[in-house]
Parts: sequence; C-alpha cells; structure tokens
Amino acid sequence: MAQAESRNQTPRPLSPHLQIYRWTWTMAMSIFHRVTGVALYLGALVLAWFFLSIASGPEAYAGSAWFFGSWFGYLVLFGFTWALMHHMLGGLRHFVWDFGKGFEPEQRFLLAKLTLAGSVGLTLLIWIVILIAR
Repeated sequence: MAQAESRNQTPRPLSPHLQIYRWTWTMAMSIFHRVTGVALYLGALVLAWFFLSIASGPEAYAGSAWFFGSWFGYLVLFGFTWALMHHMLGGLRHFVWDFGKGFEPEQRFLLAKLTLAGSVGLTLLIWIVILIAR
C-alpha cells in the first residue's frame, strides 16, 4: 500500500505545448500544409457548384458567373489558387524528404521558406497571366 501512495505523490511531467516550443518555419509550413488541405476540400465544393451550375442551365450559370465575377469571388479564387500552389509545393517538399534528403536544419529552413515564397510567386504569376489573357 505504501508503494501505491508514493507513486501518486510523484509529480508527473507535463506535456510540452506551444509556449515551450520555439516557433519554426517548418512548424508553420506543416500547419499551413494542413490548413491548405482543408481549404482545397472546400474549394473543390465551390468548383463543383460552378460546374453544376454550367450543366443546370443559363439561369444557374448566371448566378455562379456573377459570384465568380465579383470582388469576393476573385478573392475566393485567388485564395484557392494560393492554397493549391502551397499544398503542391509542400507535397514536393515531403517528396524530397521521402528520398532522405533535406533533413539538415539549414535545408529544412530553406525548403520551408521556398515553399512559402514559391506558392506566393506562382499564385501571382498565374493571376497575372489570367488577368492579361482576359
């Protein structure tokens, strides 16, 4: 009985949490990768709505065309484009890791920064081409 009581009196270690961990680029990119995955699911539903409106006739298409032609629709499409580019580049970063490369601290930091910079750059490039081609 004395042993059981002594076990209960021993303080248990607390699990580390975000206040203990130092915020890093790889941590942020991991969180963004998950967030963009969720955003892509939601964006796929919006695109499905658009395609269904095309198939449903002129009135349904007019409503979705109005939405996507509005400033909010452009914002949604821009965000979807960024989420797609960021998730794709994050997947490529994981693909590099699958080959056992890029695990050194400097390499992880560089890949994380390139993921963010590349996703922003590709999104801007895509939208510049879209707006010029209009």
